[in-house]
Amino acid sequence: MKFPIIAALLSAVVALSACQPTPQNQAIAGGVFGAAAGLVGAEMLDANPQWTAVAVLAGAAAGTLIAQNQATRECAYSDGRGGYYTRPC
Repeated sequence: MKFPIIAALLSAVVALSACQPTPQNQAIAGGVFGAAAGLVGAEMLDANPQWTAVAVLAGAAAGTLIAQNQATRECAYSDGRGGYYTRPC
């Protein structure tokens, strides 16, 4: 079960590495790299399958957000009143 997942992630990483760096490609690549990092972390901690799935999804979400922030060069900051504002990182 682990080998097909890892093989699929590695294939996606290789395929995405050939793409031109557009904001959409960066977000996709960030999601794939984040998912791979989540999978590796779950495997290192010997997590059960449910937690492995959670780690992969969380890694993909975090990787996508980081890639989007890198593309726009803007970060979201808390305004201290329950809202947020964006400005350059």
